[in-house]
Amino acid sequence: MLRGTAREAAAEFFGTFILIAFGVGVVAQTVLSRNANGSYLAINLGWGLAVTLGIYTAAGVSGAHLNPAVTLALAVGRGFSWAKAGPYIAAQVSGAFVASALVYLTYREAFTAFDAGVRHVSGELGTAGIFATYPSPHLSLVGGLLDQIVGTALLMVGVLAITDVRNLAPPVWAVPLLIGGLVVAIGVAFGFNAGYAINPARDLGPRLFTAVAGWGPGVFTAGNGWWWVPILGPIVGAPIGLALYDLFVTRHHPNEPVVL
Repeated sequence: MLRGTAREAAAEFFGTFILIAFGVGVVAQTVLSRNANGSYLAINLGWGLAVTLGIYTAAGVSGAHLNPAVTLALAVGRGFSWAKAGPYIAAQVSGAFVASALVYLTYREAFTAFDAGVRHVSGELGTAGIFATYPSPHLSLVGGLLDQIVGTALLMVGVLAITDVRNLAPPVWAVPLLIGGLVVAIGVAFGFNAGYAINPARDLGPRLFTAVAGWGPGVFTAGNGWWWVPILGPIVGAPIGLALYDLFVTRHHPNEPVVL
């Protein structure tokens, strides 16, 4: 039986695994069916439900960070143990990698039917974007970095607001549903530029899988070397979101609980 940090890291691994299995799965179904069995709205809803299920899976054990940017922000601004941050992040990235392998194995024949067995990073037969994010043609690296900072800051603000018991926090059982809805909101509002990774593990783990599973090193050079943007942007954005929530809300809570 696992105990302590190992137990929590195992929950982070499995929660992230569930998140990526459903999130990448809905993109795979949409792309490989050429939108016959999916749509952009379906992708947003699928990712929102994926987040909800991942949180339900891990929250009671680890708090269900499922996101290195969230883990680091909580270490910076909420006293989360720095000693646990490394194991949490390793577990999150590993869970995303293994989930990507599961989706690929499940859809392997569909991939072959789509691209005749030759994996393409981009273009008409490109499928690397099923697993990780890539920028739209109009987007620069600087614009992409801003996109990821903004999206992750909004994610962090929303998570803090939903879980703030001195604000209007919902019943604990409803928190995963609302955070899933928050992810849907970010997707439908800010998904156009680059697919709203807002989570380094969600992007890096699947990208590493594609690098070794047939897509090759092009997954790191595509988009003018885009790969680092959905890692750095969320890591910068999450603490900004936490700081903004504290500046405008946390610091102004009365000593007495609010009665509505």
